[in-house]
Amino acid sequence: MAEEVEVDQEVYDELIAAGKSERIARAKAKAAAMRKKKAAAGEQMGPREASAPQAPAPKAKAAAGADAAEGGAVATKSRSGDGNGAGNGALTPQERQARVAAALQQKGGGGGPQPGRSTKLGGQDHTHRLLAMVPPTGIQQIRGKQDDKVYTWPHLITAEFVCLMAVTAVTTVFSALVNAPLGDLANANLTPDPSKAPWYFMGLQEMLRYLHPMVAGVTLPTVFLVGLMAFPFMDKNPSVRPENRKTAYTIFTFFLVFWAVLTMAGSFFRGPGFNWVWPWVDGLWFTL
Repeated sequence: MAEEVEVDQEVYDELIAAGKSERIARAKAKAAAMRKKKAAAGEQMGPREASAPQAPAPKAKAAAGADAAEGGAVATKSRSGDGNGAGNGALTPQERQARVAAALQQKGGGGGPQPGRSTKLGGQDHTHRLLAMVPPTGIQQIRGKQDDKVYTWPHLITAEFVCLMAVTAVTTVFSALVNAPLGDLANANLTPDPSKAPWYFMGLQEMLRYLHPMVAGVTLPTVFLVGLMAFPFMDKNPSVRPENRKTAYTIFTFFLVFWAVLTMAGSFFRGPGFNWVWPWVDGLWFTL
């Protein structure tokens, strides 16, 4: 029991001097006492020593005797305290401060074991490492790279300005080269044949040749417009890549092809009476 108190006090004083809490220091001191007990009993011998048991070396015996004597003196000093239960591990602030000062003096004023240095606790070498609590604000937050986003100026505005200039140039050249005269005055008594709607309504006029006017002129356009307005609310996929939006791209492609076919058919393949004609045989019945 005296040996356990001796080792416990030595480790305990060094850990207290290092700034450890009383509970942690007591637990580590007890573990050091157990290790010393096992070392003294020969349970931690190497492979060669285990195969051939030998008696402890004289130097080890002398060191153990010196440690026991020193531990006995420390234990006697702790038991001869002021009766406040210091022998049981509960220290008063004055007693704890005195033990810290004694441990610092024993180390030669070095301030206790330094992080990363090797010291002897309970007759064994231990390496002390410093563990620090890092506050959450000090942890670097890793965010995803925003490679698909650019600034409005100059990237977006520059691209839009270039497109605006290109469209303006094409429109100017087209107006100068293509003859687009005004037609005659409107005559309510004379209906032109064929009577065609503007090109952007030619798809609806073409559907009137195949479907009932209520279906072609009201129902289908309403379904198309309502579907286009509702599609952004039904499609929640945030990706802009075609491979990730196959359904949306497929539906819209079918819609564009369907409407383009109707517009081309009504513009170039309808003649007098809005009948089907071949433009390379009957001529082109289409004016801008």
